[in-house]
Amino acid sequence: MIRPLSAATFTFFTVALLATGGAAMGQIAPEPEQIEEMLKGPAEGPVVMVNLLRFKKEADAPDEGLTGEEAYGRYGAQMVRWVTSQGARLIWSGRVDSMVIGDTDEYFHAVALMEYPSRAEFLRIIRDPRVAEYSVHRTAGLDMQWLIATTTTAELTRNPDEEAPDN
Repeated sequence: MIRPLSAATFTFFTVALLATGGAAMGQIAPEPEQIEEMLKGPAEGPVVMVNLLRFKKEADAPDEGLTGEEAYGRYGAQMVRWVTSQGARLIWSGRVDSMVIGDTDEYFHAVALMEYPSRAEFLRIIRDPRVAEYSVHRTAGLDMQWLIATTTTAELTRNPDEEAPDN
């Protein structure tokens, strides 16, 4: 089922997009169409957001004098406290050491996996005014981000010797 964006959600993401200078190179905010596409996924059950992060060498205001990673760390600490208080959880985060498979001009410095109770809860949590407040550090430190919504599936990890469950 396709759920249209509410006016509030559309406005939030449009403002975020404009505040970050658009969604071309160095995209760090979703376009409304990307949110609509995410909402096409399962409405029930958790969504794991795969964050691929590339930091600026030097942070912008208000975090001048810090690296982009240090500025983003200020955002990350506040966000993790907020989203976990709302029922989400940080599954894992770490540095990218090397590309083992794949050929791309894109590179990332860090990866984080955040699980939200549902896609609707993800939107509710990130629309909270606190997120805009914390995001000044995110914008100051983040050069680019890929945010990928994923759904757990047993098909990719099922033992081929086991029988598939009856539907």
